[in-house]
This record gives sequence, C-alpha cells and structure tokens, in this order.
Amino acid sequence: MSKVIKSKIVLNVELDENRVPEKLNWSAQDGGVNHEEAKAIMLSVWDGSAQETLKIDLWTKDMPVDEMKLFFHQTLVTMSDTFLRATQDEKMTATMKDFCDYFAEKLDLKKK
Repeated sequence: MSKVIKSKIVLNVELDENRVPEKLNWSAQDGGVNHEEAKAIMLSVWDGSAQETLKIDLWTKDMPVDEMKLFFHQTLVTMSDTFLRATQDEKMTATMKDFCDYFAEKLDLKKK
C-alpha cells in the first residue's frame, strides 16, 4: 500500500468590526509560502454530490479598483489555461482567450 501524502493550504482573514476584510494572508508549506499577504482571494470548490461550485471571494478594503481589474483578467486567463489542460478542448479555449483579450482591451489593460 502506498503512503498517503497530505498537504495543507491555510487562508487567514482579519475582519474589521463590520466583518469587512482588512488583511488576508495565506500559507502553503509545500510551496514555500508562509503568511504571505494578499489583497484578494478567489476560491472555487466543486461539490460533486450537489453538482455545483462553492465559492469564496474576498478582497481587502484597500484593494485598488485598477488592481482588481488586473486580478480578474489574470484569473480569467488562468482559467482558460486550466480549462485546456482539463478538457483538451482547444476550440473553446480559443474562444475563452478571445474573451480575455476583449476584456483586457475594454478595460485598457493591454500594454500599448
């Protein structure tokens, strides 16, 4: 029987009196990450029995809107890459990448 290896990712959220995130940090010992600060976190978990995605979307109150736009764009690009690795669906991946380019263009995120 093979040995089971466990890994842990820890998310810490500090809230103000109104329960709005003030500080976010995360640790992933296997990845060499220890209490690194973050301004935003988007976590999706697939619930196979309910056939639905459970989500946690948090950002600190000092997260600038321009950084949030970049965060979303980079997340969409990463999702496209992950979709290709998971499904091998090149046609839909290309469509998703086109949308990412459109998103970046409309928000003026592309370097000129």
